[in-house]
Amino acid sequence: AGKMLRHFGQVLRYGEGQQVVRGRALVARLAKTLFDLDTPIWLNAPVVRLHIEDRGVTGAILRTERGEVAVTARRGVVLAAGGFPHDPARRAEVFPATVAIAQHRTPACSGNTGDGARMAEAAGGRFNTAVSNAAPWMPCSVIPGKANEAGVWPHLVDRQKPGFVSVLVNGKRFGDESAAYHDLVPAMIAACEREGYAEASAWLIGDARGVKRWGIGAVRPFPVPHGHHLRSGYLLKAPTLRALAGKAGIDAAGLEATVERFNAHARDGVDPEFNRGGRAYDLYQGEAGHEPNPCLGPLDHGPFYAVKIYASEIGTYAGLKTDASARVLDAAGVPVPGLYAVGNDQASVFAGSYPGAGATLGPAMTFGYIAGRHLATA
Repeated sequence: AGKMLRHFGQVLRYGEGQQVVRGRALVARLAKTLFDLDTPIWLNAPVVRLHIEDRGVTGAILRTERGEVAVTARRGVVLAAGGFPHDPARRAEVFPATVAIAQHRTPACSGNTGDGARMAEAAGGRFNTAVSNAAPWMPCSVIPGKANEAGVWPHLVDRQKPGFVSVLVNGKRFGDESAAYHDLVPAMIAACEREGYAEASAWLIGDARGVKRWGIGAVRPFPVPHGHHLRSGYLLKAPTLRALAGKAGIDAAGLEATVERFNAHARDGVDPEFNRGGRAYDLYQGEAGHEPNPCLGPLDHGPFYAVKIYASEIGTYAGLKTDASARVLDAAGVPVPGLYAVGNDQASVFAGSYPGAGATLGPAMTFGYIAGRHLATA
């Protein structure tokens, strides 16, 4: 009870809970180390360009409140600018056309605009697109009235639970809703490409029982009110599936047929179309104690709800080619003197696959450490 009271107090005061957990806790602990060592951290000081001489990269020019400042690096420069999720030109080059659209929204930090890669290329570095996926994918919805990443909601909890199903505008399912987010989005992209859609998107549908228990997207479970989401258009609600389809622009006959077929099998705990709940990962994300399948339950309690979801990403995987010491390589595979890249500026060490949560933060930590050790002995 005390923990909940502290949380709600923080939400009222700061707009969100202040307890730092998971990846944020790791980053916070690293930041504390820097604070304890009195390491200078310059905020609002973007790099304008690298300082390049015959012997390689020797520093960078930063734009600060005092104007441009030249910073000399005796050993080298490490690029860790977050990749290119907000670089329209690079997205158009690397991403599927149904995702690289102008109005695309992503939960990735709005400051990650591909600066690191462009500066490295200017110094002779090579950008590597030879990855199985250009990004670690995430199904997201967009909250009206909220700008940048604050208005993008990653769907991590709802879609795996009983009482939910995802469909395209033709009313048909496209994949296992309980699959890992990095696997579900490619299925959405492929299905939209087959149908000739310009945008990779779908609708997450839930019945009253599922939404009441689990919420849907940014809509919280009962008893948190959701009227503002209905008024904004983020959440759609209707007494029947046919009426809901009309509001969402979904093929009504297709949706009714899909849900009827889905319900018939869900009651028996099976999904012959996509084997939802047939994998250990699926079951872990389902509703504990729900039988016979923690991931499956019929949508048979009206009213029905819908939220539009999009193929989005939490970062990028294509990036600068580096060696085992995190040094940026040129087109010939030779290290660019004095230049390193880590995090999402570095091409995915998993070649575009996603073994699990932390698949971007983990390599960033590892190669940040490696780069630091290599620089210390340079």
